[in-house]
Amino acid sequence: MIAFVSGQVAAAGPDGAVIDVHGVGLAVQCTPATLAGLRVGDHAKVPTSLVVREDSLTLFGFADDDERTVFELLQTASGVGPRLALAMLAVHTPNALRRAVATEDLTALTKVPGIGKKGAQRIVLELKDRLGGPVGDGAAEVRAPAAAEAWRTQVQMGLINLGWSAKDADAAVDAVAADLDGAEAPPVAALLKSALKKLAK
Repeated sequence: MIAFVSGQVAAAGPDGAVIDVHGVGLAVQCTPATLAGLRVGDHAKVPTSLVVREDSLTLFGFADDDERTVFELLQTASGVGPRLALAMLAVHTPNALRRAVATEDLTALTKVPGIGKKGAQRIVLELKDRLGGPVGDGAAEVRAPAAAEAWRTQVQMGLINLGWSAKDADAAVDAVAADLDGAEAPPVAALLKSALKKLAK
């Protein structure tokens, strides 16, 4: 297992980054929240989990060791693969997932694209004893809380990482916010794609 990668951030995209480790570029799939903390040219140390398939080796990266642990535990539930586990962590923090499973909050789990009511029930049944309760202060519930519009910062950082100027990134974020017009924001990855379309016009 590759526990972490450490090196210069060589590139960053909507769903992953490339870390230059002694001249070898390692592609790492990450959540938008993790990507928001990675800037091209900066040095980064990213906890990782290697998923091995017959036809691929995929490295997933996380903001911290706790996020990686939850990612790996989520995949012990039937029907939950690495992509769905990553999507769950894109929507909820590790503690929010622990709380949702512990309290059987199916509504919170079905906020994740790809999880329906039956899938949420199965996840609760299989993971209730494995995930445990929230750790630390347990304050953060959902990624990008609407009140603080944290998605703005994440999308802006994503655009800057892709090479756009801060001015262009601000303008694109404002345009996306105007389209939302007070509605609940979709996942950050979708917002980033919308912002890229604005810039492409």
